[in-house]
Amino acid sequence: MVIIGLAGGSGSGKSLVTELFSELGFFGIDTDLVYREITSSPSECLKALSEEFGTDILTPSGALDRRRLAEAVFMSEGAEERRLKLNEITHKYILDEVRKIISSLDVRYRGAIVDAPLLFESGFDRECDATVSVIADIELRIKRILLRDGVSEEEARRRIASQKSDEELRSLSDYIIVNNGNGDELRASVLRIAEEILNREG
Repeated sequence: MVIIGLAGGSGSGKSLVTELFSELGFFGIDTDLVYREITSSPSECLKALSEEFGTDILTPSGALDRRRLAEAVFMSEGAEERRLKLNEITHKYILDEVRKIISSLDVRYRGAIVDAPLLFESGFDRECDATVSVIADIELRIKRILLRDGVSEEEARRRIASQKSDEELRSLSDYIIVNNGNGDELRASVLRIAEEILNREG
C-alpha cells in the first residue's frame, strides 16, 4: 500500500488535490475530519485533552467544544507552549486512527493520500512513501479563505503567516504542486506525480 502524505497551507487547495488523487484510485484521508470524529463523543483523545486543558472544553454530552478549547489554548500568555501541547496530544490519536484506516484498506486501492496540514510537524512524513505539498499565490489563497470561511482578510493573512512558507515546503517535500487555478495543469500535475510514485514504489 503506497502512502502519500499531502501538506499545504490554508487556501492552497489540498482538498481538490485529494479528490484528483482519489479519481486515480487512491483512498483519501482528511486528518481534520479524523480529528472531528475522534472528538465528537467521549474518547481517549478527549480524556487527554480535558486532563490538560480542563473539563470546560467539553460539551454536556462529552464532545469537544472547539470554541472553549481555542479559548483555553490561545487566549492568554503562554499560548505557544499550550499550542505545542495541544498538537502533541492530538497528533498521537489522529495518527493512530489514520494507521488503522490505512491497514483496513483493501487491494482495490492503489494507495492512500493523507491530507495532513501538519504532516511534517507531526512526524507522519516519515511513515509516507512520498510527500507532496500544494502551494499557491498568497493573494489567491486569501481569496479562497475569504470565500470558504467568511473570515476577515486580516484573519486570513494571520493564518497564512502562522503556517510553513512555500520555501519551507519545497525543502521538505518530495513533490510540489502549484495550484493557481488552472484545472488542466493541476490535473496533469497530479497524474504525473501519481504515476512517478507508483512506478517508483512498484
